[in-house]
Amino acid sequence: MILAGGLSKRFGQEKGLVELAGKPLILHVLDKVSKIVEETVVVVSSETQKETFEPLLAHRANMAVDRHKAQGPLVGALAGFEGAQGEYSLLLPCDTPFVSSQIMLFLLDLCINKSAVIPRWPSGYIEPLHAAYHTKSALTAAKTALETGKLDLQSMIARLRGVRYVSTMVLRQMDTKLLTFFNINTFGDLKRAESLLK
Repeated sequence: MILAGGLSKRFGQEKGLVELAGKPLILHVLDKVSKIVEETVVVVSSETQKETFEPLLAHRANMAVDRHKAQGPLVGALAGFEGAQGEYSLLLPCDTPFVSSQIMLFLLDLCINKSAVIPRWPSGYIEPLHAAYHTKSALTAAKTALETGKLDLQSMIARLRGVRYVSTMVLRQMDTKLLTFFNINTFGDLKRAESLLK
């Protein structure tokens, strides 16, 4: 599941459509994960966004529109879990062009018989948007969190049993610079990404 519903004020356009090396960011992510998953669901926040992304995706992904009035990653995640067919799901943002398919496959493998596998930094900060989830468990937890007025992914995770955390120190063995977690929020980030590609 790739979350593409957020509007980027800094870029003045859909962030997933921002081009890096002549290719929209969302396609960088899609290209990395399509090799390791059976289906991809791109989550957008409106029918207008859906119409914008559909020609670009060219039937390579299913589309899900979040119908909740509120905005945020949890709302997008809920729409994604509702649309996902697989027993386990990866949850990713659309602005991480260097996401490692090796790490994502590793997280999916670890997720068997768990409700989630989430990377965690030594500081204790977690990466819920670069994680694997048991689809039905996460769907139930997301619904419960929203029903209680919560809009953050932490509230969903707090309602899951059997969460496994994986240190980023372990993941560094597969991605030495941990560029998997590098997301593009500013034009400065975009320039850095361009130089990294070179």
